Amino acid sequence: MTEELTTAKLFSDLSDTLGMEWIAGRSGRARHIRGTTSTEKQSLVGSLNCIHGNRIQLISSTEQNYLHGLSESSYKETLDTLFKGEPAAIIVTDNLMPARSLRELAEATGTPLIKSSYEYKRLLTHLQYYLTHALAERETIHGVFMEVLGMGVLLTGNPSIGKSELALELIARGHRLIADDAPLFSRIAPDIVSGTCPPLLHEFLEVRGLGILNIRAMFGDSAIKQMKYLRLIIQLEKLDGDELMKIDRLSGSHSSRTILGLEIPQVTIPVAPGRNIAILIETAVRNHALRLKGYSSDADFIERQRSEIERRHH
Repeated sequence: MTEELTTAKLFSDLSDTLGMEWIAGRSGRARHIRGTTSTEKQSLVGSLNCIHGNRIQLISSTEQNYLHGLSESSYKETLDTLFKGEPAAIIVTDNLMPARSLRELAEATGTPLIKSSYEYKRLLTHLQYYLTHALAERETIHGVFMEVLGMGVLLTGNPSIGKSELALELIARGHRLIADDAPLFSRIAPDIVSGTCPPLLHEFLEVRGLGILNIRAMFGDSAIKQMKYLRLIIQLEKLDGDELMKIDRLSGSHSSRTILGLEIPQVTIPVAPGRNIAILIETAVRNHALRLKGYSSDADFIERQRSEIERRHH
C-alpha cells in the first residue's frame, strides 16, 4: 500500500529541516503529492516546467530571472499555464521572496506557495529522498526485525515459537533490535526493501513472562537500530521427524519469499529443545554473506568429493 501524502504533511515534516516558510495558498494544503489519476504520470519534483508540470515546481534564481525577462503577455501566459497545472506546491529556493504577482495568483487559486532557505540542488536532493521514502510501497509483516552481523534479518514463525526470546538473546550477544512484532517494510528502490519500526513500538520488545522491555534503557543506545535493508528472512519452524528428514543435509533449507514484489532469500531453521538457535542464526547470516560473495559450502564440498574420487581412480 502506498501512503497518500499532502502538501501540509510535507511542510510539517520538512519545514524546520529545509528552512521553509509558507507564503501563500494555505487553502490548498490538502493537495496530494501523488495519488489521483490525473497526476500519477507527473514527475514529483523538479525545476519549473509548464509543459510537463511537476507535482512540486521549484523556482530558483535561474527560473525567477527567466520569468522576469519575459514580456508582460508571455509572463502572464506562463503563470496561467503554471497554475492551471494545479501543482501540489510551488517552492521558491535560495531564500528568494516570490514576486507579488506569483503570491497573488497562489492565494487566488489556493496553490501552496512556499519559500526555502536552501539552494536549488540541495533542496532537490532532500525532497527526492523524502518523497522516495514517504511514497514507497509499504507492508507490515509479523516478526522481529534485527541487525545481525551488520545484515538486516527478519525472524518469522508461528506465534509462541520463541522469536522474541531469540531476539533478546541476540541483543545480549551484541546484535541490534530494529522492530518487534510489526516491522514496517518499504520498497524504496527496484532492488531494495527497507525496514523500520512504527513509532509506537520503537525500542520495545515483548517477551512472555517478562512483559514489555525497553531495550534502549536496558542495553543502551547501541542495542537499537533505526532502519536497515532487508537482506535475509529466517523462518523458525517446529518440524517432526519426517519433515526433518526431508531437509537437504548438504545445502540446508533455502528458499525465498516475495516482499513488496521483491524476492528475499529465506532460510528455514528447525526449532527443537537443546538447539542453540542464536548461534544458528549467526551462522546462517555468515553463510548468506558468503553466498552473496559467490561461495557455496555445499558446492565446495561436492567438488572436493569429486576430486577425491577422481584421484583414487587414477
